[in-house]
Amino acid sequence: MSAEEKLHDPWLVAAWPGMGGVAITAGYYLMAKLGMHLLMEFPADDYFENTQVDVKDGLIVSPRLPRSRLFLWSDPNEKHDLIVFIGEAQPPVRGTDFCRWLVEEAQHLGVGRVFTFAAMATPMRPAQRSRVFGAAIDAATLAEFRQLDMDILTGGQISGLNGVLLGVAAAEGLPGGCLLGEMPQIFPQIPFPKAAQAVLEFFATMAGLKIDLRELREHGKTVEKTLEDFLVRMEHANDETADTPDETAAPAAYTESLKAADRERIEALFNAASKDRARAYELKQELDRLGVLGV
Repeated sequence: MSAEEKLHDPWLVAAWPGMGGVAITAGYYLMAKLGMHLLMEFPADDYFENTQVDVKDGLIVSPRLPRSRLFLWSDPNEKHDLIVFIGEAQPPVRGTDFCRWLVEEAQHLGVGRVFTFAAMATPMRPAQRSRVFGAAIDAATLAEFRQLDMDILTGGQISGLNGVLLGVAAAEGLPGGCLLGEMPQIFPQIPFPKAAQAVLEFFATMAGLKIDLRELREHGKTVEKTLEDFLVRMEHANDETADTPDETAAPAAYTESLKAADRERIEALFNAASKDRARAYELKQELDRLGVLGV
């Protein structure tokens, strides 16, 4: 940014990849639709290092390190500009130091509020409306959340740098909060654009922005229908094969064409993934292998 360029009461929004792709989808969509331009890029070598190399046609290729960039939108009404930070990955170490650096840069730019986007996994059905949950750094932002009928988090934790950044911002006296889009907990590794849409709708209202969400909305409807139809097939198959329905069991991930052994394995993986999200990738691999779900 040139020395002559003066920002108008800018807000910072930070997004990293995470569950359901909610935060990163919302961040990229916001950046693209507002036509933001690159403000600065953080040096990757300070926080990332390669732990492997790629092989292509017999040749060793060093992969590119994840990028961490700030994008700027200048408010034509000069009310408040918007800075969006998009990180392609969260640093595996020194995450708090990274957040301190980001907050320090934000302060140099005159940022007055800090927000992060994230996902909130619940037992919701894919066809249900995605709510937006929130937690605020300060009482004024919390009151604003309540005025806009946000579902307030009354307990729990915000994992990853989505939460750490707000803790660092709070220590520096910066107000703000986290917006978490609701998504089905049974599909933690599958992108759920409807949750990103809900987050952006809420943020746009709060920030007084006009954002065209039609593309995100249409994509969300397609994913919603695919996942909801899949669950219906699972439940019908479960009803036909189960002698005694188990209301506490997770939905069985199979179609009628699956073998009994596959059915039992998928059921067990769904149950395990609902209790331990680390098992979700194993579940997704098995679904892909069987060709049960294609999103």
